Amino acid sequence: MVAVAALVRYTDDLCDSGPVEGRTQRFEEWAAHVGAALDTGSSEHQLLRPYLHSADVQKLSRTWLDSYLAGTRIDLDFPGFAQESDYQRYIDTVVLPSFMVTTEAMPGLAPDRNFLSFARMLSDGTQRTDFLTDVFEDLRDGRLCLPLSDLDRYSVTRADLEQGLDTSGVRALISATARSARTSLIQGEQILGAIAPDYRPIMRFVMGFFHKRLDDVETRGAAILRRPYRDAKVTAVPLIARSGRMGASTQALPGRDVQKNCVSSSNPPLAS
Repeated sequence: MVAVAALVRYTDDLCDSGPVEGRTQRFEEWAAHVGAALDTGSSEHQLLRPYLHSADVQKLSRTWLDSYLAGTRIDLDFPGFAQESDYQRYIDTVVLPSFMVTTEAMPGLAPDRNFLSFARMLSDGTQRTDFLTDVFEDLRDGRLCLPLSDLDRYSVTRADLEQGLDTSGVRALISATARSARTSLIQGEQILGAIAPDYRPIMRFVMGFFHKRLDDVETRGAAILRRPYRDAKVTAVPLIARSGRMGASTQALPGRDVQKNCVSSSNPPLAS
């Protein structure tokens, strides 16, 4: 899982970091290198070599990694999302494959279709959370990752977000996006019963970590638009400890009253 996560992170950075000029060429060269490594089972690259070893030991297929490499090309010249449906296609073509290739080594206790359904819920929740915590840096780099239809729904303009305005519409947009992310995370918690007990603590930690990010977003409100978001590393320690203590339980970490937050606001979650 660590080897895959490092590989995916490196690929993501190639797609959306650095000068746009030459970005496509750099990515295509990398994708070709990955393809050749998968074909031959050999590479001297410091990230590919451990992945190839792990994939061989675990007898993993290359299906999800191929799907991820094909889908992530959209990030080379990110067009944004006009509608929620555009965002959902992004989940299917980029985020879900990266989640699946990362978790492929986990022994499953549920039919593949059930695991895939839970994985998609988590992919939606974690990605929408990332778009909120990355919104300052994305806007600074000329990227708007929130669907334009959501901005229209709350009478918010891109300029409002770029200027970090603290208006009722901006606050409602951020709150509704956070609640939609939270709802997907809660629905995806069923994945804990679909994986082997030894793997539940780490998955529980991941979900708790994203809930903590959403707590921070909801506390900051429009301030999330005015400075980069940074995870407070010390907060991970109690999350790790609590996740470990719960062991093989299929329950997620308790925390803020997420169920209440998701359903009781006057601003409903965004349509999925």
